[in-house]
Amino acid sequence: MDFAYYVLMPFTWLLQFFYDVFGSYGFALIFFAVIVKLILFPFSLKGKRSMIQMNMLQGKMQQIQRKYANDRERQNLEIQKLYEKEKVNPMSGCLWSFVPILILLPLYAIIRQPLKYMMGLTGEQITQLVEVLNTYSSTVIDPETNVYFQLLASNVLFQNFDAVVANPAVAAFADNLKQINFSFLGLALETVPSWQVWRGPYTWNTFGTFLLPVISAVTGLLFSVISMKTNQLNRNQEQSAQMKSTNRTMMIMSPVISLWVGYSMPAAMSIYWLANNLLSMVQELVAGRLLKKDYETAAAAKAEQERLEKEEEKQRRREAAERKARAIEEAKANRGKKKAKPAEEKKRSDASVIAVSGVGIRAYARGRAYDPYRYSPDGPTPYHDPSAPAVDENAVEKALKKKSDELQAVAAEAAADELIVDELLEEAREGEQAPEEPQAEVPETEAEAPAEASAAPVEGEPQAEEPADLWAQIDQEVQDIHEEAQGDKPKD
Repeated sequence: MDFAYYVLMPFTWLLQFFYDVFGSYGFALIFFAVIVKLILFPFSLKGKRSMIQMNMLQGKMQQIQRKYANDRERQNLEIQKLYEKEKVNPMSGCLWSFVPILILLPLYAIIRQPLKYMMGLTGEQITQLVEVLNTYSSTVIDPETNVYFQLLASNVLFQNFDAVVANPAVAAFADNLKQINFSFLGLALETVPSWQVWRGPYTWNTFGTFLLPVISAVTGLLFSVISMKTNQLNRNQEQSAQMKSTNRTMMIMSPVISLWVGYSMPAAMSIYWLANNLLSMVQELVAGRLLKKDYETAAAAKAEQERLEKEEEKQRRREAAERKARAIEEAKANRGKKKAKPAEEKKRSDASVIAVSGVGIRAYARGRAYDPYRYSPDGPTPYHDPSAPAVDENAVEKALKKKSDELQAVAAEAAADELIVDELLEEAREGEQAPEEPQAEVPETEAEAPAEASAAPVEGEPQAEEPADLWAQIDQEVQDIHEEAQGDKPKD
C-alpha cells in the first residue's frame, strides 16, 4: 500500500462505519458530512469571532492607512503590529470556510476507488478481481479507459457477490471483499450525472442524477445569502465597492463549484456536497445565536466609532473655519501697511552694492527676494561687460597700487608741512612774550631780500606736485593701460 492509503485511512474507517450501521452508501455520506461539520464547528466559530474582531479594528486600521498613506511598507508594518497587539489573525476568518472543499479530495479518492480503500486490495488483486468480474458484467470493465472502473466493478460485485467469492481466482483475498450498495432513493450513486438529459435513457436514475447537481447549486446559493443575512454586522452598514464585489463573487462561486462537482464526479459526491450545504445553513443559524452578544458588541463599537469620526470631522472643519477667519482678519488689519525693511537688509542693499552689481544692465530682472550676500560674504562679483575686450587685471592692479602709494606720500608730506607750520607758530608766540631788544635798522632792500629768497624756488631742487595734477596723471596712466589692452595705442 502507498502513503495515500494510510493518510486516508481515518476517512475510510468513518465512512465504512456509517455504511455498516445504516447499510446505505447515501446515508453513510450524509452522516460523514455531519461528523465533519461537528468536528469543524468550534474552529468555524472561532473564525467568526476573529471576523468580528477584524470589523471592530476597522477604525484603527483606517487611521493607520490615513496616517501612512504615502508609505505602504510602514502602513503594513503598523497594521501587523495592531494584529499582534489585539491577538487577531486576519486569515482565520476565511480559512475554515475552505476546509469542506479540502475534505472533498480524500472523499473523492475513497469514493472513486472503493476496492483499494474500503476493501484494502492491492493493485494485483484488483486486476485479478476485474478479470473475474468481466465474466459477470454486461459491459467491459476497462481500467485503462474508465477512471471510475472500481465503482463499476463494486456494483457488479454487489450483484454477483456469492458467485465471485466462490471463484478460486479470488480465494486468496475473498475475505476482504465486501458488498457495497450504491443505491440511494432509487439513484445509482456510482454513475456520473449527465447534463445532456435529453439523450436518455428516460429513467428516474437519469433525471434524478441530473437534478442532484442543480439542487446542490441552489442550496449553495441559499447558504451564501443566509450567511450574509445572519452576519449582523452587514445590516444597516454601507459596504465598499470592493466588499460588494467580493460578496458577489462568493455568491457566484458556490453554485459554480456545486455544478462542477456534480457533473464531473460520481453522484455520490453531489450527495455529500448537498448535505454539506444544508448543514452549513444550520451551522450559520446556530452560530448567529451563539455570537449574538459578540455581534451586538461589535455593532455598538462600530456605531461609537462612526460617532467619533463625525465629531473629529466637525472639529477639523471648525478649526479650518477659525484659521480662515483669522487669516481674513489679519489681511484686513495689514491692508495698506508696508512691511518695514530690516536694518540688515537695508545695509546690504546700499549704493556700493548696487554700483558693483551693475543694476540696470543685467539681462534679467531681480525679484524682491534677491539677496546679494546669499552666496558670498563679500557681496556680488563686480560686473564685467561680456562684449568689451579683455583687460589686463594685473596692470590695472599695479596702477591702482601706485596711485595709492603716491597718495600716501602726498598725505605724509602735507602732515610734515603742517607740523613745521605749527612749530613756527609756537616759536613766534614765545618771541612775542620775551623783552624787546633794540635792533639795528636794516635796509628795506636787505630785509625783503630773505623773504623773496625764501619764496623764490631754488633751481635744480625737485618741486612737490599738486594733488590734482597727481590724480590726473594717475588717471591718464590707467587710461593708457586700457587703450593698450584694446589695441588703440601702441605700447612704448
